[in-house]
Amino acid sequence: MNCSLSEAKKLASEIVNMVRDEVKSEAEIVLCPPFIYLIEINDLIGSSANISLGAQNCHQEESGAFTGEISADMLTSLGSKYVILGHSERREYFGESDELLEKKIKHALNKDLLPIFCCGEKPESREANDQEVIVSKQIEKALFSLSADEIQKVVIAYEPVWAIGTGKTASAEQAQEMHAFIRSKISEKYGKEAGDGVSILYGGSVKPGNAQEIFSQPDIDGGLIGGASLKSRDFTDIVKAIG
Repeated sequence: MNCSLSEAKKLASEIVNMVRDEVKSEAEIVLCPPFIYLIEINDLIGSSANISLGAQNCHQEESGAFTGEISADMLTSLGSKYVILGHSERREYFGESDELLEKKIKHALNKDLLPIFCCGEKPESREANDQEVIVSKQIEKALFSLSADEIQKVVIAYEPVWAIGTGKTASAEQAQEMHAFIRSKISEKYGKEAGDGVSILYGGSVKPGNAQEIFSQPDIDGGLIGGASLKSRDFTDIVKAIG
């Protein structure tokens, strides 16, 4: 929940231009602005081949008396290709459960929206060394009712809650360990090909200074970027670190 319209347009325009001029890799970039800016940002993205539009959330029902909510059909009509679901802030501040997220994910897929499903542990779970138990439950409850074809359309974002907005970052080794664990969970349920093919992003205070080390890990496919995405220079340098 950042930026006025003029600020959002300036930020997106800078990112689009920097990516065009500086990014040589084929990394896919997804910009997820607040709902009310989706049309404007989609226009700025234009025909950029490697930049897509995403939304920050959507409702689990197709339509109806849900004042203030946004449907999947609304998002796709505005050009959204992706939607973030289950972000730790949605879980923490709005009480979203894994059972609810299962419904949201299925509905998004039915509407040709690609979910970016967030999972991750709180500080107390990390301190108790329960991170694998917590993340396993989140994945099983929200994703394991999907078909083999559907799971391949889901992007998973691991976000250790203790490393969001705190300035703390999981070490590259800690991040890799959890990403490998998540991949193994998908492989156990859907087979090695599905496990190898799923995209898993790391979201936890990624910055230009640590991005290359994080992204060099074998099971980390990219990042879910928060605060650093509000600075076009930082965001572009993070994208360049993907290689």
